[in-house]
Amino acid sequence: MNKTQLINAIRHEMGEDTTLKAATEALNATIAAITKAVATEKVQIQGFGTFETKTRAARNGRNPKTGKSVQIPESSVVTFKPAAALKGH
Repeated sequence: MNKTQLINAIRHEMGEDTTLKAATEALNATIAAITKAVATEKVQIQGFGTFETKTRAARNGRNPKTGKSVQIPESSVVTFKPAAALKGH
């Protein structure tokens, strides 16, 4: 499912009297709120899952083309852990 299909699914769930613009704004606002919040805290959506920012430690990697060892710096990554209800699907 891509973003356009998701917007159409939201529109369908909200009712056919919902405009495409309103469904798009709802999705964009949800994504913006999750993105902003996950930078500083865990975002848990009951029945769906949890978004959390974790720090990935610095490590040694290897350039696959040359085989040369390179140092990969520490970085932050967002992880998602699905809720039990979502795992069943």
